[in-house]
Amino acid sequence: MNSENTAARVIVGVDGSDFSSTTLEMAGRMAPAFGVPIEVITCVGMSDYYLSSRLEHELTRFTSELEDTARRLVDESLVRAFGDSPPAGLKVTVKFGEPAKVLVEESRHARLLVVGRHGAGGFLGQAIGSVSRACAAHAHCPVLVVAVDDE
Repeated sequence: MNSENTAARVIVGVDGSDFSSTTLEMAGRMAPAFGVPIEVITCVGMSDYYLSSRLEHELTRFTSELEDTARRLVDESLVRAFGDSPPAGLKVTVKFGEPAKVLVEESRHARLLVVGRHGAGGFLGQAIGSVSRACAAHAHCPVLVVAVDDE
């Protein structure tokens, strides 16, 4: 990747929760300001991947099912956020790994990282979730942490 294209995207972390739609909507507003497309990144946690790696014959099928499920959850979030009109150039990527680590690493090649303040696994009473906290503290580009109106 040449240096001109290294920051040619807005990354949005999506976990498939209802909060993801609001985060996607905000990324949809921000990307045109930077003149770059959106890349939606969702992660399949390492514990899921570790389990699948222990299954001999079923490894490929199980890993594919995890990836398909993650992609389906993202697709549902995209429909909630944009209906039938997703932003032009939007790309969806499914990665295997700890979400905070994956997003921080991907932020090396982004203009902006957009994450929700809470995701599917948050604890009540916390001001910010662990993934959002790690991204805000360690990302290599500006981070926009999006709060949901219901909070």
